[in-house]
Amino acid sequence: MIGFLFILLEIFVSLITLTVLYLISIKPRLYGRPDYKPFFGHMYAHRGLHNMSPAIQKLKNIENASEKLPENSYAAIKRAADLGYGIEFDVHLTKDDIPVVFHDDTLNRICGVKGNLKDYTFEELQQFCLLGTQERIPAFADILKMVDGRVPLIIEYKVEKNADKLCRICDEILSDYKGLYCIESFHPLAVRWYKTHRPNIVRGQLSEDFTRQKLNIPYFLLSHLIGNCYASPDFIAYNCKHRNELSRTICRKLYKSLSVAWTVRSQEELDTISQSFDLFIFEGFDPMRQS
Repeated sequence: MIGFLFILLEIFVSLITLTVLYLISIKPRLYGRPDYKPFFGHMYAHRGLHNMSPAIQKLKNIENASEKLPENSYAAIKRAADLGYGIEFDVHLTKDDIPVVFHDDTLNRICGVKGNLKDYTFEELQQFCLLGTQERIPAFADILKMVDGRVPLIIEYKVEKNADKLCRICDEILSDYKGLYCIESFHPLAVRWYKTHRPNIVRGQLSEDFTRQKLNIPYFLLSHLIGNCYASPDFIAYNCKHRNELSRTICRKLYKSLSVAWTVRSQEELDTISQSFDLFIFEGFDPMRQS
């Protein structure tokens, strides 16, 4: 009997220990957090206020070429800023280390060209059109100059084994920017860079439940925010379809971390998740003009 009780005690202590370790591992920044308040009061347009996806074109019946706004284009981001939306967009490095606003690693989907963006210089990239329009891949610096602090920005760093270089180059450009911005990345090394070098800048860990599609250790850890303590993010940006994931919920409710939803694609979806997140990145509808 005594031996059985000792076994139960060992199991209990092991469970408590594992729980404590888990809670420590997913811990976001708790102390010295920057002020989140300036980011509230805005909806954030995903890759600008674009309208080139098949679903959006069908919904809005867009046929005039002059009205077509590709994602992450100068025109789409300008339109979002002109209308007062916050903006989320992506940043890559070119072959000659120029930060540009673009989502994919490859050029095929948006430019209809084979190859990786990182294998082209900025000048070479300017020969390619975005989704058949006259828009070209914009430089990060040009986008910042155009927005000019009018609306808050969520800047996603696209890391390909170059976290230190990408963060360093973009941070140097941002050092002269007077507007409100935060950074986010799926890659913890980029978030960690800001913890180490720019702790006053709001930083976020991007994730979703990758385990629904990919079964390996790195994606399992990222899905469940295990290792969050390494980069100590200020906010968790999570796929809104996976809002019930346990670690995300604990970060928001227990640790009071800012919670950002991506990507909301309808007013109905926004209404459904409105109590589960604090900030919202949207696409394909106009949340300011819904009845």
